[in-house]
Amino acid sequence: MKVVILCGGRGTRLREETEFRPKPMVPIGGKPILWHIMKYYAHFGHKDFVLCLGYKGEMIKEYFRNYLWNTCDVSLSLGRQVKVQFHDRHGEEDWVVTLADTGADSMTAFRIRRIQRYIGKGEPFLLTYGDGLSTIDINASVASHQKAGRICTVSAVHPAGRFGQMRIDDSGAIHVFNEKPQMEEAYINGGYMVCDYKLFDYLTDDPKVMFEREPISKLVQDGQLHSFKHEGFWQPMDTFQEAQYLNRLWEDGQAPWKVWQ
Repeated sequence: MKVVILCGGRGTRLREETEFRPKPMVPIGGKPILWHIMKYYAHFGHKDFVLCLGYKGEMIKEYFRNYLWNTCDVSLSLGRQVKVQFHDRHGEEDWVVTLADTGADSMTAFRIRRIQRYIGKGEPFLLTYGDGLSTIDINASVASHQKAGRICTVSAVHPAGRFGQMRIDDSGAIHVFNEKPQMEEAYINGGYMVCDYKLFDYLTDDPKVMFEREPISKLVQDGQLHSFKHEGFWQPMDTFQEAQYLNRLWEDGQAPWKVWQ
């Protein structure tokens, strides 16, 4: 299945990074978070990507256009007959990446609408955001979607706490400190969605419409929104502190989304 990734937002809450680059290009362990998301999907066999570009999208184009230069040792002949030799191979040689300009200021519904031509007529597709990492079982979510028979399946996750959680006794002693606690009761949309082609019928050509509002509300009204519950790791990268947290996990060898070899 094709994987559609929303990569066009401005990421204003992460201004420390996004003033200079698009949010999906913010590095985790030296690689863009977008690369981590794509590696995760590829682990489940989904290697055909459609990237919905917007704000500073040229940087994402540049990254993939020069992917060999970014990942391999290179020998150059500086004579009049230019020769380039890439010495290494990489694990992404069987990927297909479509880089689609969906507008600098478009909202998410319009971005999805703009890439309809890259999805085969009647084919389902995967959909996610370019700023969150998880351990969601992608293929299990696809199976759940197919069994439910609805137009869209949203991964339901517990939101990560914005602050550390402590358990303190009467004396003031701390017995438990969780840096990123999960809120047990609530579920939110964690991205990592599965969509039927009929989803495009719920989208308009209005660039101001957010997918998470009118289209999702209409899907709910029509009984066409399904959920796939995920109780494991899920972490967005909305703030500089969250970017630092994800980097620490990677540097400490504790990144749970790192399932590839």
